[in-house]
This record gives sequence, structure tokens and C-alpha cells, in this order.
Amino acid sequence: MNNFKGFSRETLDFLIDLGKNNNRTWFKENKNKYKKYVLEPLQNLVMDLSGFMLTIDPLFETRPLIDKTISRIYRDIRFSRNKTPYRNNVWITFKRLSKDWKESPVYFFEFSPDTYHYGMGFYSASKTFMDSFRKRVDEYPDEFLKVTSFYRNSGIFELKGDKYKRTLNKTKPAEILEWYQRKSFYLVSDNKISNEFFSSSIIDKLIYGFQLIAPLYQYLWMIKSGILD
Repeated sequence: MNNFKGFSRETLDFLIDLGKNNNRTWFKENKNKYKKYVLEPLQNLVMDLSGFMLTIDPLFETRPLIDKTISRIYRDIRFSRNKTPYRNNVWITFKRLSKDWKESPVYFFEFSPDTYHYGMGFYSASKTFMDSFRKRVDEYPDEFLKVTSFYRNSGIFELKGDKYKRTLNKTKPAEILEWYQRKSFYLVSDNKISNEFFSSSIIDKLIYGFQLIAPLYQYLWMIKSGILD
């Protein structure tokens, strides 16, 4: 669709200034900058990625709206030690609409004044899912190695997520155990802000990375939905 032309220096300047002036008075006075330099390019990015993302999962939420694909700038401070009212990082997600989306695989792109990150995985996978995941890996290890071959070969993503302290199954090879040991997991590519951040070329980078992950994303959903058990 070619709506997205890249982020601007003003995008980062706004987030830096927000970090220094994290109060409602300042934000109200600068809300137009937020809309122009942060929200609008995020909406354009979502619109330009949506067609491709729907080829991965036709059930993705793709509306370029806050709380649908775009994060709130407002921080939920009810249960947080950090009582500042605004975030100085923002993100988009592509996920299926569901009450338990935090327990489901999602795609994400996030940035702050210094770095940007993208990838796919769980906010917090449930124990029920992880037990089903391990059972499937136990029964069909070659299938799992095939859908994760991109991880071993591309060098783009890092696997993250809390691990159990005790080894769950000492017979597993290392390339399986690094996934098997996780309580939850996600893949992320961490990047410093560079010239591509300020141009539409970052879309090509996201599409390339998101396509690599697609077989794993679909595999995880088939486990979660019971197609693979």
C-alpha cells in the first residue's frame, strides 16, 4: 500500500522528551506530536504489513487501532511499581482476537529511542500448552527440528524465555532441549536504531524475518488448537 515512509527523527525525539517529561501536563501540550510522529507512522506500518501478515494467518487482527494492533502510550500503573503515566516505548502486534491472547503466539515489532525489536512468541504460554508442546516434540522430534531449522541457520533471532532449573529430559539433544526447558518462549531480533529505521526498507526486513518464523508460528497454533496432539 506504500503508506509507510519510515519513522522520523521527530519520532525518537518525542519519546526521549516524554521520558524526561513524563507527566500529563506535558503530554497534553504535545499530544499532536504523538499523533503525527508516533501514532500515524505506526498506523501506516500496520496497514502496509497487513496484507502480508494475513497470508500467514487469515485470523490476524489487522485494524490499525490502539488496543487492536497498536500499543497504548498510557501505562497501566494500578499494579506497577513504576507510577509514571506514559511509556517511552511503543509496539505493534499481529495476533488473533481472543481473551487469552497472552497465552497464544503473536508477532511483534517494538521500539524505544535507542533500539528496535521484532519477532514472535508468547507473552506467557500456559503450562497446559507447554505440556502439549513437549508431548508433540517427544513423539515427533524430526517434525519440530524441521520447523525450527531457520533458527539454527539464519542467525537473525535469539530464543528467550524463563527456563526450569532442573533438566526436564536429559536425553534430548541440545537443539531441542533449549526449547524444551522453557516455561514460555519467544524469538526476538534485537537491533540498534539505524538508517533503515527511517525508511520504508524496514518493512522488507520485517517481512523477511516474519516469513522465516511462519512455519513455527503455524505449528504452535496447530498444537494449541488441537490439530496436532
